[in-house]
Amino acid sequence: MIELLMFDADGVLFDSYESNIAYYNAIFARIGEPPLDDQERVASISYAAGQVFEMRARGRREVLSRMYETARNLDSTPFFKLLRPPFELRPFMLELKRRYRLGLATNRSSTVAALVAHLGLADVFDAIASAHDKVRPKPAPDILALCLKRAGVTRERALYLGDSPIDREAAQAAGVEFLAVGDRVEHRNRIATLEELDAALARLDPADSPIASALKASSR
Repeated sequence: MIELLMFDADGVLFDSYESNIAYYNAIFARIGEPPLDDQERVASISYAAGQVFEMRARGRREVLSRMYETARNLDSTPFFKLLRPPFELRPFMLELKRRYRLGLATNRSSTVAALVAHLGLADVFDAIASAHDKVRPKPAPDILALCLKRAGVTRERALYLGDSPIDREAAQAAGVEFLAVGDRVEHRNRIATLEELDAALARLDPADSPIASALKASSR
């Protein structure tokens, strides 16, 4: 039985491609670096900011330090306006919250609190874990393991929704069942968008099917 749904942020709760590119290009422009190249654009969707910075710095410690300093002083909220959720998230998540505990496990770091507030989900998640917690970013299992710990749920009773190979690898390393969202990652469990989540949960978690729910209600 699934008790906890853990969500990745970028690529799952919203399309952040345009937003992330604008964010990193703003940082790079302030320190005299050229815009993201094609490889960095792909990395900007799934990888932690530190990983993107290191990819660009290529061992240049001074440049890396300036990236971090610029990011700390940059107001990220204007870039949230470029995020593209598939639909209004709050009613959708509140409906899920009636049946499951909800977690957020993301490679984002300092922007997480402001992001969750922007989406109107500050009171929705039961547990949040991110690269800001000073643990190894995905594909290491640390962020997922921390989210499980904070939610008080065992890995056998959790499902992680992600959109990239590093999400799949993190789930596998953490021993958590994975549900792929979109077409950027292959997996036996996959949905095109969050609109298909209910149908997927009916397959993956028969204990929460309409029939099972009705039986639970009648036995109370």
